[in-house]
Amino acid sequence: MEATLPKCERLSGKTAAADLVARGRWGREGCLRFCYAAGSGLPYNRIIVSVPKKRFRRAVMRNLLKRRMREAYRRNKSLPGCTGVDILFVYDHTEALGSALLCEDLKRALIFIGE
Repeated sequence: MEATLPKCERLSGKTAAADLVARGRWGREGCLRFCYAAGSGLPYNRIIVSVPKKRFRRAVMRNLLKRRMREAYRRNKSLPGCTGVDILFVYDHTEALGSALLCEDLKRALIFIGE
């Protein structure tokens, strides 16, 4: 599997995100909260990332954290387990953590979702 994140693997639109939150199951791993719902019928996962403005007022920091989450997912999306899952990742920490810690938390979250 390629280590890219094309547009088709990104969940977009208000209705798609609202449906995911309404029918999904929630979990928490380290600095991340995540909501996931299986059954999209696609051979790949679709993700959406979010960093709350309430915790990080500067757009530069929010964009940095979203970029780090997408990069961590891109590197670890080939973990065995789940396919066809819609996932929402929400950064839930008061401080900006480094890429390595964020990557480990996201990897544990993907393993949890795959089980």
